[in-house]
Amino acid sequence: MNPIFVALDTQDVHRAAAIARDVSGLAAGVKLGLEFFCANGHEGVLRIAEHETPVFLDLKLHDIPNTVGKAVEAIARLEPAILTVHASGGRAMMAAAKAAAPPETKVVAVTVLTSLDRSDLSSIGIDRSPGGQVKRLGELAREAGLDGIVCSGSEVGAARAAWPDGFLVVPGVRPAGAEIQDQKRVVTPAQALSDGASILVIGRSISAAPNPRRAIMDIASSLAQTPRDARI
Repeated sequence: MNPIFVALDTQDVHRAAAIARDVSGLAAGVKLGLEFFCANGHEGVLRIAEHETPVFLDLKLHDIPNTVGKAVEAIARLEPAILTVHASGGRAMMAAAKAAAPPETKVVAVTVLTSLDRSDLSSIGIDRSPGGQVKRLGELAREAGLDGIVCSGSEVGAARAAWPDGFLVVPGVRPAGAEIQDQKRVVTPAQALSDGASILVIGRSISAAPNPRRAIMDIASSLAQTPRDARI
């Protein structure tokens, strides 16, 4: 299966729908984040789902357990394939999200954003490396009963070793030679897949390409011969 979810980082529902149509049948699904959801809400998500492509709803929910549980209940009718919460919200919050989600929805916890490095963590009072923080939060997510975590490609190998059957989402992936833009801890798609990623989230390298369909086909072709962790 093609492991690529295409990030549709736009407020424009028409552009998002056009890209979803272009990659339908090629991508594992599409990812919709806060930018899209705040602009278009439930109706926008349903519009994208019309293209019969699984939707990854990347809302990174983070609040008290009751509020997060109610929020997940409110979006349950959208039946997202994947939903994110912040691991730093704690075990009870993550458990509440999982309990409220549809059975088919994979709930995964964001550990350390790919835009952060050790100095960023230090500035907010976390005296650990990104890898150390991913390990700790990954353990917490597993204890909470979640399906997996979101981590950078730099940590996915260690995360796979610690959680052999976990669903590991790797964002911030950039093909060789692509600009890293606002990301800091990035790897190539082939490296992330080889190290144990379950799915890859790729945005601008596909969505901003002149021909998104050709772009995802080229990336998928480059992954076809990539050896994957046997535990996935």
